[in-house]
Amino acid sequence: MYATLITAAVLWGAATGLLVPRAAYRLSVEPSRPWRDGCPDGHPFTGPARGWLGGARCPECRVRVGARPAQTGAGTEPGPRVAKGAGAGAVPAVTALVCAALAAATGARPELAVCLLLTPFAVLLALVDRRVHRPPDRLTLPLAAPAAGLLGPAALLPGAAGSWPGALLGGAALGAVYFALFLIHPDGMGFGDVKLALSLGVVLGWYGWSVLFAGAFAGFLFGSVYGLGLMLLGRAGRGTAIPFGPFMIAGALAGVLAGGLAAG
Repeated sequence: MYATLITAAVLWGAATGLLVPRAAYRLSVEPSRPWRDGCPDGHPFTGPARGWLGGARCPECRVRVGARPAQTGAGTEPGPRVAKGAGAGAVPAVTALVCAALAAATGARPELAVCLLLTPFAVLLALVDRRVHRPPDRLTLPLAAPAAGLLGPAALLPGAAGSWPGALLGGAALGAVYFALFLIHPDGMGFGDVKLALSLGVVLGWYGWSVLFAGAFAGFLFGSVYGLGLMLLGRAGRGTAIPFGPFMIAGALAGVLAGGLAAG
């Protein structure tokens, strides 16, 4: 049963991860630009959800989105690139690995289904923020509602190991902390991170205040270690901005894994 659960989680992560690159390409734009609606050669995206759901390759020219600059009417717009050696399987592999870790830590408890549903969106947010230093507003704040809404019914099912009121309080608490940091130092903390904190706080708060604190602290720790590493390598200075969303998400993942293992 345990192996079957992990296998199902891996298959879910791999399947949904295949849909992430196209959405990430479309969302990875500067604040003043609209979402991309076509491949680098100008072919419009088609398919379910107005072209948001689909593979990484353009169905017409077979160009992999994000692999080279996108052409716009005003000239060439630098688009996000796929890292050499990463290939098309990198994002699905990461998504599958995260889902497998969640299944292994959480087991067959109701909250696992919620975590698995949210995982591809978390990977998408991390990827977009890493590329353009801006988690997309289309996902950050709206994601908090389904996270809270799905954990509510999960709390009523047998075997649930968390608290729905704790999840709601966790979202409000972590959002308030990040909002305070934004007010204190707006150049160092983007408002997109504040909105992302609401969703992450909901998931972390499900397992209690200790997990909420651990996940939030892990995010700051991961970001600090990364920034320090860049400075030691001479690739960044004290004022260099780094995308913080991926570290927030990684810290939340660490917290949820710890909470799931502790609850088991």
